[in-house]
Amino acid sequence: MEFTIKTGSPEKLKRACIVIGAYTDARLTPSAEAVDQASGGALGALLKRGDLDDKAGATLALPLLPGVDAERVLVVSLGKPDELNDKAYRDALTAAGKALAGLRGKEASVCLAEIEVPDRDLAWRLRTAARVIAAAAYRFDAPGKADDSPKRGIHKVQFLIPGKSSKALTAAVAQGLATAEGMALARDLGNLPPNVCSPSYLADTAKALGKEHKLKVTVLDKAQMSKLGMGALLAVAQGAEQPPKFIVMEHHGGKAGDAPVVLVGKGITFDTGGISLKPAAEMDEMKYDMCGAASVFGTLKAAALLDLPINVVGIVPSTENMPGGNATRPGDVVTSMSGQTIEILNTDAEGRLILCDALTYAERFKPACVIDIATLTGACVVALGKIPSGLLSTDDALARELTDIGQCSGDRVWQLPLWDDYQELLKSNFADMANIGGRYGGTITAAAFLARFTKAYTWAHLDIAGTAWISGEAKGATGRPVPLLTEFLIARAGLN
Repeated sequence: MEFTIKTGSPEKLKRACIVIGAYTDARLTPSAEAVDQASGGALGALLKRGDLDDKAGATLALPLLPGVDAERVLVVSLGKPDELNDKAYRDALTAAGKALAGLRGKEASVCLAEIEVPDRDLAWRLRTAARVIAAAAYRFDAPGKADDSPKRGIHKVQFLIPGKSSKALTAAVAQGLATAEGMALARDLGNLPPNVCSPSYLADTAKALGKEHKLKVTVLDKAQMSKLGMGALLAVAQGAEQPPKFIVMEHHGGKAGDAPVVLVGKGITFDTGGISLKPAAEMDEMKYDMCGAASVFGTLKAAALLDLPINVVGIVPSTENMPGGNATRPGDVVTSMSGQTIEILNTDAEGRLILCDALTYAERFKPACVIDIATLTGACVVALGKIPSGLLSTDDALARELTDIGQCSGDRVWQLPLWDDYQELLKSNFADMANIGGRYGGTITAAAFLARFTKAYTWAHLDIAGTAWISGEAKGATGRPVPLLTEFLIARAGLN
């Protein structure tokens, strides 16, 4: 999708569609007022009749409206004027994006960025509009699935704004689009079937991404991981026939001596639970257990598209977790790359095992900070539902930074405690630690485990088990937390 910024009068634009906003009391935005006047009051009359639902994001399509040059006018409800907030604005944009994705035609003009959202400037509104509209138009082209439906969708969108454009506003739109493209890559990887998206497939994707966007890419094989002492990661890989891969992607946008932000993504391309086998119901969704890795791919792509003046390293430890004859058993003790020993009490707590070696590997980059992203615990879904991602950190300043950016981007997080008291739950009679901490506080004890491998740098952990994908009829990857991570990097680069 292509976005541009334009000033002008919407009723005079010859487009496949123009998108305008209206409130529940039939109050019109400036662009909607211009359309109403051009139509001789026809738009206002329809809205006063109640043809547009009150809820923000409801739509009313009006083809061939008199006095308007566009083929159709799409009116989007903004809800009650005194209740307009970030969510209502995003709901309106999402509805517009979905509608435009289903239309025939090439160009549309969207007049929603003119809406005054409390405490949000025009740059934020444009960045959000570009990201949300592009993301709403996402479509997964499943490999091998026949699709005879006619191709639809608007490809060029102009944001109609009051006043003149500027470099800052153009940059905001570019940031939104790059974020959406990163989300699309993350969603594609998550949605692929696990017999396609293997660790080797992720490695090949990284190489292709590196070639296209000038990223430095390194892929370690099993022998190289063994030489480095990655015993925890390799323990998970023991039962799988697919070879494990350890993927490193580097974006060198900053100065040579600048400490990088390191993103570490869990890359379990399919998780059976190993010997601690999961129930059969919904096990197909365990292809999404690599969505942490997918978010790292998507964020690195967004950073490269924007050529962010910051150094970023993406690390993806990747394997399957299978119950093969050589699989790790409950009760096995393994030695991590850090030298710490781990008693594996549950082989379904495998994500922390591959992450701990990756977190140790991250030390060599002397990072400004490290953020790991993982579909780590079902306990996080129980605690927080599917709205925010879980956030745990040993650094309050980094936690506040991520929380604030989550609020701004709409890709929100909620911080859970990570007190030393929880470390007691990881005690083992036979190793330095156990890989699980018992029935209670599972999200916290998982992070407490990871914290033991992060003492050399500033670190935060994102548990995205509840936010990485949607179940049910609309099943699919969400692309989260690419918006959070991308805006975090934009802010760190000083471009927000």
